[in-house]
Parts: sequence; structure tokens; C-alpha cells
Amino acid sequence: MTTATLENAPAGAPAAAPFDARAEGQRLFSDWYAALADAPARGQPVANVFVMGNAVEILRTFDFQLVFPEINSLQTGVRKASEEYIRVSEDYGMSPDVCSYVKADVGLILKEQHHPAGQIPKADIAIASNMCSTFIKWAEIWERMLNTPAFVLDLPGQRGGNWQVRPGDAQHAADARWVEAQFRDLIEKCERITGKRFDMDRLAEVEDRVNRMVYHWNNVMQLNRVCPAPYNAMLDGLTYIGIMNVYRGTTEGVEFMRRLEDEIRGKVARGEGRVAQERFRLLFSGTPCYVSMRRLIELFETWGGVFAYSDYLTFAAGGMDAGELVYDTSRPLESLAEITALAAQRGLSNQFFAHERLAQQVRDYDVDGIVFHGIKSCRFVSSGMADTRDYLNRRLQVPSLYIESDLIDPRYWSDAQIKNRVDAFFESLHQQGGGAPLAPKTVAAEAGRAA
Repeated sequence: MTTATLENAPAGAPAAAPFDARAEGQRLFSDWYAALADAPARGQPVANVFVMGNAVEILRTFDFQLVFPEINSLQTGVRKASEEYIRVSEDYGMSPDVCSYVKADVGLILKEQHHPAGQIPKADIAIASNMCSTFIKWAEIWERMLNTPAFVLDLPGQRGGNWQVRPGDAQHAADARWVEAQFRDLIEKCERITGKRFDMDRLAEVEDRVNRMVYHWNNVMQLNRVCPAPYNAMLDGLTYIGIMNVYRGTTEGVEFMRRLEDEIRGKVARGEGRVAQERFRLLFSGTPCYVSMRRLIELFETWGGVFAYSDYLTFAAGGMDAGELVYDTSRPLESLAEITALAAQRGLSNQFFAHERLAQQVRDYDVDGIVFHGIKSCRFVSSGMADTRDYLNRRLQVPSLYIESDLIDPRYWSDAQIKNRVDAFFESLHQQGGGAPLAPKTVAAEAGRAA
């Protein structure tokens, strides 16, 4: 793949409109919700998928309109409506300990699919996987409440600490064959649902667009290794990763990521940072609190702290956070299985062996401290944080902070308590002499590496 470059506009040509990633992201999300609402009238098939382990490339070849229930749930939090949906599901009988994403989705079903962003259509098929222990149970809810047939992908994960499958070895070949056989079953089901024959050439086209998105996205993440960091991986990064998922394999997705890289590269060249006086480079581990996201970011940025990276951008990227995971479009189905097997291992290892990946990210992003965010209703992500934190404290002597709230349930956000913990964390960093700015040469060096 050729390296994307900025080209000078012809003399006399009108200046290109500045690219506002947040505004463009909001527009694309509005378009996505409008397309969801109109799908039944167009006679377009609909599939429920998760951001991990979802076979989106195959579904795109059949022109499925994609519903991301996790994104729908987090959007109720962003729009300050999540508590209403959660309470409806709890009144229905769901436990307070159930994943709040699931409860918001059940509330959505009980409210006849009326979402704050628009009407959500009933899916013709749901794709689940073992990438999260909740996914399979969630799909069973759709089967019971909506009669939506579920197709469950069994994706091989990491077998133990420091264990890794490498492309070309016998274990990876076996894993890929196992995944490919499941994809062929899924293709048959999609053919029956849509009445269309599977088109291998279309799959190759979709994969080519995914490759280009992955290329630009990984450049964007590389550019945030500089000081000052041009964007906040938690606030801005969540917009970017949302587009990566919802528009994966589309021309709109490629164009967004291309323009985003150009915008971020320009900020780096001008020395523009997300935080005016960057003092502390932080890594966020865990899933966000969407219902209080801006407040959470504010608590850190007022101290000059910026989240240079978040492991959420790893496990919520569906395998698209690794520049080496590139589809071979000359053999699209086999390559899809091979890359899916590798991406599944990468995603699952981030859950069960997070310390290995976090240790590398601490070094890559020159991190001064790690913020662990435990989620009340997400044991899958939160249960191993204490061990991971202890490992990094002992092995790398990296200061860390642990806070707890929830994905979208505002009842678990305690502003005063979290603020006190954040303030104490930064006071400790100051006393340890942390947060010294990087040398200016780092900017040029990292920008060159990303190019």
C-alpha cells in the first residue's frame, strides 16, 4: 500500500474546507441512524453485530444494514437518556448487576425500539462471538424477545501468558481453517436471508477499503506518541473508533480516516496539542463512562493531563488497531479467516493478559501514569485490573489510579469522590517529579515514523 501524502492544491484553486473530525463524525453517525430507520422501507436486510468478532466484511457484501447494539446503548448515555432505559429493563426483572449496555438494549426493546437517535429496525440475523462473555447471552435475549436468529462465531484466543500464534505456523493455519469453515456457514445463511449469491470480488473490494482505513488509523495512533499529544485518546479517540466500526469497509470510512490523518499530521507539524500546557501523558485502561465522559476528561485536563493512549482503542477496534493485520485481497475469504483469527487472539489477550500489552503501550507513548477504570456492570473487563495494576507498579514502577463508575448508568458516578481521587493522583505525580515535557525532537522523530 502506498503512503498517503499531502498534496499542494493547484494555483488559484479554492482552499479546501477545514476538516472538523468531531463535526464530521457526528454527521456520519446521524446519517447512519437515518439509514437504520429507513432500512425496512428500502427492503434492506439488517444484522445486529458487536464491535468485536463480527464478520462485517461478509455482511457488507450482502448489503446488510448494520446495527451495533453496544453503540446504541452508549449513545443513550451520551444523550443523557440511559437511566430511563435501564430502569425500564430493571422493572422488567433484570438484575442491577447485569451489563448496563444489555439493560439499555432490553429497555429499547421494551420501548418498541424507539431510540433517542431514531427508530432501530428489527434484525434479520444477529452475529455474536466469544470475544465477550456477554455477547452470547445478549444474542439469546434477541432470540427470545424478538425471534432474531443468532449466529455465534467461536474464535480462538490466547492460550496462556507470552503465548502467541504467528502467521504461517501450524497453529495459526488450524485456527484459520476453523474460522473459515464458520464463515462459509454464515455465507450460506446470508444467501438464504437475502436471496443473493455471495460475491467474492465484492468481499475483496470491502477488504481493500478496510486495509486503507487500518493504514490511516494506525498512522493517527502513531502521531499521538508526540508531545504535545494532538488529540485525547479517550474523548477524541472514541469518536474516531466509532467511525472505524460503523463505517468499516466503506468509502465514507476511508475518506474520514484519510482526512483525519491529514488533520492530525498538520497539528503535529504546528506543535498543537489537545492540552495547551501538557504536563502528564496518561494511559486509560478499561471502558469509558459515557454518561459523564466530558466531566471525566475535564478532571484530568485541568491538571495538564492528556490520555495519549487507551487500551479501549485496542479491544474495541475489532482488530483494526494493528497495522500488520492486512487482508490479502487476492484470496479474500481465506485471508479474512486468517486475519480474524489473529485479531481475535489480540482482542482476547487484551482482556486476559492485559499487562503484556499495557507494558508495551507505556513505553510506546512515554506514559507518566495509568488510569484504571473499573466498571460496576462489566466484570469481563474489570475483574483482572487489580492484578494488572500490581504487575505494572512492580515491574515498571508506573504510578496508577483506580476509579470506578459504570458504562452508562449515572447512578454509579460520584463526582466528588472521583475528583478527590484524581486530584490526589496528580499531587502524587507532582511530588514524584513526573510530567516533564519531552524534548522537541520527539515531535519530528515520531511524525517521521508515522509517515
